[in-house]
Amino acid sequence: MITPLAVRGTRERVRLSPLLRLLILTQLAFNIGFFAVLPFLAEHLGGAVGMAGWMVGFVLGLRTFSQQGLFVVGGALADRYGVRPVVLAGCVLRIAGFGWLGYAERASAVIGAVLLIGFAAALFSPAVESEVARQAVAWEESGGGSRTRVLALFTVAGQAGAFVGPLLGALLLSVDFRAVCLAGAGVFVLVLAGHARLLPQHIPGRVRVQVRGGIGPLLRNRRFLALCCAFGAYLLAYNQLYLALPAEVERAAGSQAPLAWLFALSSLLVVTAQLPVTRWVGERLTLRRSMAAGLALIAAGFGVVALALPSGGTGAAGLVPAAGFVVLLTLGQMLVAPAARAWVPDLAEEGRLGLYTGALSSVSGLIVLVGSAGTGTLLDSGLPAAVPWAVLAVVPAGAVLLLPRRG
Repeated sequence: MITPLAVRGTRERVRLSPLLRLLILTQLAFNIGFFAVLPFLAEHLGGAVGMAGWMVGFVLGLRTFSQQGLFVVGGALADRYGVRPVVLAGCVLRIAGFGWLGYAERASAVIGAVLLIGFAAALFSPAVESEVARQAVAWEESGGGSRTRVLALFTVAGQAGAFVGPLLGALLLSVDFRAVCLAGAGVFVLVLAGHARLLPQHIPGRVRVQVRGGIGPLLRNRRFLALCCAFGAYLLAYNQLYLALPAEVERAAGSQAPLAWLFALSSLLVVTAQLPVTRWVGERLTLRRSMAAGLALIAAGFGVVALALPSGGTGAAGLVPAAGFVVLLTLGQMLVAPAARAWVPDLAEEGRLGLYTGALSSVSGLIVLVGSAGTGTLLDSGLPAAVPWAVLAVVPAGAVLLLPRRG
C-alpha cells in the first residue's frame, strides 16, 4: 500500500520527513475542498444566479486568471515572508471566498467571491509547491532517492483530492449549492487549524529575500523560460480534456455522458500508476528525457484520434480512440509534471524558488489562455474533424525541441 507517509519501492521503504508529509497531505486537502465546489459552479451560475452563457465563461476565466496568473506573486511573497504566513493567509481568503460565494446572489458579488477564491490559491499553492520541491531536493541529496518520486507522490495526493472532492460536492448538492460552498470552506478551516499548529515558523535552510529584484534575472534566464514554454505546451494539450475531448465524445456517442467515465479513468491511472511509473523512469531517464518522452506520448494521443476520425466510427467502438487519447495523455502527464517541477530548483536563483515555481505556472497559464482561444477557433473552423487533432499533435511534439539541453 502506498500512503503519503512513505514511498515504497520494490526493495525499500523510505520514510519522508514530517514537513513533507504535512505538505503532501495539504495538497490532498486543498483539492478536496476546491473540487467539491468547482465542478458545480458553472451550472449554479447559469441556473440559480441566472447568468448568460458568456458571463458564466467570463467568471470562470476570471477565476483562472486570478489564480494561475498571480502564482508568480504568491511565489515571490513566499520567498520574502516564508511559507507559513502565506499559506495561512491563503487559507483565510479561501474560507472567506467560499462563504461569500455560498450567499452571493448578484453578479458583482459572485465575481468578488470568485476573485477571492482564485487569489487565495495564488498565495498558498506556489508556497506549498516550492517548499515541496526544495524539500525533495534535500531528500535526494541526503540519499533518500530521486526527487521526482516525492513530486510524484505530491501529484498523486492532488489527483486523489480531485477525485474525492466532486463526490463530496455531489453528495451535498442534494441539499443546495450553499451547503457545497460551506463544506468547501469547512475543509479549509481544518487545513488552517492544522497548519497553524504544525507548520514551522521557520523552516531550516530557507533564506528570505526581498520581493523586488528577482524578475529581471528570471526574464533573462533562457533555460527556465524554455522550460516554461514546454510546460505550457503540455498544459495546453492537457486542457483539451475540457475542450476538444467533449466535442469528440459528443460526436461519437451522441451525448457527453461518457465523459465522466473517461475522467475517472484518467484519475484512476494517476492514483494507481504514478509512483511505479516515476520510479521506473527515474532509474532510467534524465529529467529532459522524461519530459521529452511524456510530450511524445501526448502527441501520440492526439495522433490516435486524428487517424481514427476519417472512419467516422460511432457508439462504443467510436469511443475507443478517445479512450486511447485519455490513456496516452495521462501517461504523458505522469512523465512531464513531476520532471518539470523537479527541474525548477536547478534553474532558479538561490532563495527565489517560490518566484520561479510561481512563474512556471503563470507563464504556462498565459500560454494556455492564448492557445485555448486558438484551439476554440480551430475546432469551430468547419475543417474536417481530423485536422484540429492533427494540429494539436504538433504542439507537444514541437515542445520537445524547446526543452533546455543542459542540466
